[in-house]
Amino acid sequence: MADQEITAWWIAIIAGFVVVLAVAALLSLLVWFVKIIDRRVAEIRETLSTITQNTAATTLIPQTGDAVDEVLAEGLQHHLFLGRVLPSIPTPATTNGGGAS
Repeated sequence: MADQEITAWWIAIIAGFVVVLAVAALLSLLVWFVKIIDRRVAEIRETLSTITQNTAATTLIPQTGDAVDEVLAEGLQHHLFLGRVLPSIPTPATTNGGGAS
């Protein structure tokens, strides 16, 4: 074989070796990413099952909502009452002549 052919074969062997190393590195990265994704999916699955267990007994939510509505309605009544009554009550500043001595 001629020197050029031997050189071409060595270049092909080295290039093939580099390609094999690159493929092995990329496959290793892929396996690593798949493991990370699998672990995070398991964490999400656990979180979702915990949420399901926490919200399984939600019978008090409508009752609590109704009670909050009642409290807000009562607060609105107080607000409306005070809005009508407070302007008619004289304050010390207006009975004293408007200034401090």
